[in-house]
Amino acid sequence: MILIGENINIMSKTIGAAIRNRDASAIQELAKQQAEAGMDYLDLNIGPARRDGPELMEWMVKTVQEVVELPLSLDTTNPDAMEAGLKVHRGKALINSISLQPERLERMLPLATTYNAAMVGLLWGTEGMPRDADERAALCVELVQRATDAGVSPEDILIDPIVTPVSADIGQVVSVIEFMSAFKELVPGCRSIVGLSNVSNGTPSELRPHLNRTYLAMLMKYGLDAAIVNAFDDELIKLARGEMPEILKLVHRIMDGEKPNMDELSEKERIYAKTTLVLMGKVVYSHSWLEV
Repeated sequence: MILIGENINIMSKTIGAAIRNRDASAIQELAKQQAEAGMDYLDLNIGPARRDGPELMEWMVKTVQEVVELPLSLDTTNPDAMEAGLKVHRGKALINSISLQPERLERMLPLATTYNAAMVGLLWGTEGMPRDADERAALCVELVQRATDAGVSPEDILIDPIVTPVSADIGQVVSVIEFMSAFKELVPGCRSIVGLSNVSNGTPSELRPHLNRTYLAMLMKYGLDAAIVNAFDDELIKLARGEMPEILKLVHRIMDGEKPNMDELSEKERIYAKTTLVLMGKVVYSHSWLEV
């Protein structure tokens, strides 16, 4: 699985100020730490960056690639900033992201072919967020068709079905799993990607890793190809690298309908089992789900 470190993000309390203040040393140190943690790409999220986006993204790409050899995921809604970053990026960059919103599609899609970049295809349509797995499928087919017609190779298209917080709408959490179960047959040759930490947004900080790890395990059942993750969650990385096969088997058996006997499980197994039931919508989410 391709792992993309999410930690260089302008919305972060710890690194946001460094980005705004052009503190190269802080950003470079974080980039090196993520590389050492085993990331395959680093995401550079500068947000909309309406005022100084092109200059900021160019500076960010150069600053990070001075100290790491990893390819970068350029994360901004500003097409001018995106192009500025692509112009100076060494190697094959990842555009994060392109959706079917007309202004984004028309400005961003040509950049993928001009700069030979891969792209995240975000399943956000002209009417906004898809309501269920069927709408995700329809948007996926349309977006892949538009991208391939423009000259983007299927293997350079990573489809993001949009992960949303479990504390907000369990229906959306489940619909992403349903979509992923059919993804490989829906658009052969394309790959899948998720912004994993979104599933735990709004939950207590000590509980977020359990949700992120378990949701990753669930999506791995259907061959998830890539995930944008917290680079410093060691257990999550082990899971993604196939180093926790028994946990994966447990999660997948529960998804297939097995009812686990919690008394027979280890503490770690109980955490994954209980969290799987929550993310399947079998147990109502609450901040105390692990204590029930």
